[in-house]
Amino acid sequence: MTRIGYTMMSEQAGPRDLVDHLVQAESAGFDFSVISDHYFPWLPSQGHSSYAWSVLGAAAQATSRIPLMTYVTCPTIRYHPTVVAQKAATLQLLSEGRFRLGLGAGENLNEHVVGSGWPSVDVRHEMLEEAVSIIRALFRGGHVTRHGAHFRVDSARLWDLPETPPPIGIAVSGNQSCALAGRLADLVIATEPKKGLLEAFDRHGGVGKPRVGQLPVSYDPDPEAAARRAHEQFRWFGLGWKVNAELPHPDSFTSATAFVTTDDIAESIPCGDNPEDFVQAVLPYAEAGFTEVALVQIGGDSQPQFLDWSKGTLIPALQAALD
Repeated sequence: MTRIGYTMMSEQAGPRDLVDHLVQAESAGFDFSVISDHYFPWLPSQGHSSYAWSVLGAAAQATSRIPLMTYVTCPTIRYHPTVVAQKAATLQLLSEGRFRLGLGAGENLNEHVVGSGWPSVDVRHEMLEEAVSIIRALFRGGHVTRHGAHFRVDSARLWDLPETPPPIGIAVSGNQSCALAGRLADLVIATEPKKGLLEAFDRHGGVGKPRVGQLPVSYDPDPEAAARRAHEQFRWFGLGWKVNAELPHPDSFTSATAFVTTDDIAESIPCGDNPEDFVQAVLPYAEAGFTEVALVQIGGDSQPQFLDWSKGTLIPALQAALD
């Protein structure tokens, strides 16, 4: 059965609200949770972007059952991989083993802020591979020293290590990232229900490993209001990662989506309160082979209502369809 998760979308709600929403999601019966790790929101209309790792620490203490995961952290530019390893190990301890470290090659939107430039995709993948190697070495314990092509590590050591290190997931969007994930990851992450991505992951060593997708939804008793909210805050989603990874600022995403209409969004994102529409949107992920799908309810203010509806209506409907 495909597990259904909840997304703490840090671009659309403040840190205290994110934690409150997760507590409600755990009570509602979601199987796992993920959180975005951004410096900027995608669009100014989203209006937030708190530090995901502080939110995760609070979430680990406020909840007791629901697994946590970054979706995803870039361990190469804004964060050095030694720091990511320390954060992940600490989170695994705080959550008592409920944390998974989702990693990716990053987006210009978030990484440009430290002024180090934005490398080509080939270089970004080289950096990610080197970063994963450093993180895994630190998870094994002892001192780590590296003089790699992209990172220097001088006698680093994690002094607080969990018994079981966090599993590492890698986000994929094409053959190159799938090959990297197959070799290096414990699970794969994707935002589109493309069976070809999972097949490429399997060819490079991913057989039998979890595969985690993500799906935006817009619940509202008024379908038109749901579509308007989705258009206002999530019209960037359809640009695809080749575009999303390159644009440097929320204003860039505003310009790039100037001609996307509300009708366009309503055709690609389930909007309203008919659970069958949401089930039909999740099924392609299950059919492609995803073992987990994290839902993103669009709009920070709409989370409590969505979570109430999910508990009584959506989760039972999904369980019945996916069982």
